[in-house]
Amino acid sequence: MPKLEANLQWMFNEYELLDRYDAAARAGFKGVELQAPYSLKIDRIVEKLNTNNLKHVIINSPVSDPDTGINNIALRSDRKDLYAERTAQAVDYASALGCIGVNIGCGQIGDLDPEEAEDTFIYNVRYAAEEFSKVGVIALVEPINTRDQPGFFISTSERGIEVINQANHTNLRLLYDFYHMQIMEGELSLTVQKYLSSIGHIQIADNPGRHEPGTGEINYDHILGWLDEIGYDGWVGCEYGPSGDTAHTLGWAKAWL
Repeated sequence: MPKLEANLQWMFNEYELLDRYDAAARAGFKGVELQAPYSLKIDRIVEKLNTNNLKHVIINSPVSDPDTGINNIALRSDRKDLYAERTAQAVDYASALGCIGVNIGCGQIGDLDPEEAEDTFIYNVRYAAEEFSKVGVIALVEPINTRDQPGFFISTSERGIEVINQANHTNLRLLYDFYHMQIMEGELSLTVQKYLSSIGHIQIADNPGRHEPGTGEINYDHILGWLDEIGYDGWVGCEYGPSGDTAHTLGWAKAWL
């Protein structure tokens, strides 16, 4: 049965960030993820994990450009040193929190030269994979839809796999998000099966709206059962904005928690 975990950046926003760990556990989740844990002290998060018997599944590397605010330093050749610094920060957090993986970031290309951006990204992807391998954490590449983030550099599963193959490091996997890929490519069941051996983590949200399963067009009763059928045994991150109070919108998940 798929192991659902709560994305605390999106869910349980009725609470302060640190208190969301308690709320997730009360709701029945055994795992959590959080894109940006860096405002919290590591020991406070660890305390919450231990108290609630929670697994911290993934975090994201902090990849915001300090000048523009755009999350694309992984594409910028003039920011390689900064990307290395941010990777080190993510390594510290991921290792201490016991994460299985880290979303290493990509971003919108904007007015960057495409060839230079690709060369830089491959360099950074390989670098991050090596650094995370030292602490037993998987480096994850996530394709993002270009409707929500126009110009996102990696926007399909095929493109994500292409980059992973180019980087040619054993510690790289795809982060497959059903919401983003429903928008970009469809064929969800066949695509996730095709790339299963390269997938290190899965996330879900319904479309349109990016709310909980059951509010849109994606048949998650089928999808979650299909993940079992094809042998996916990893975590499934609930990366969606609840359509109401988080706890009151979890009826869809009762069969899976």
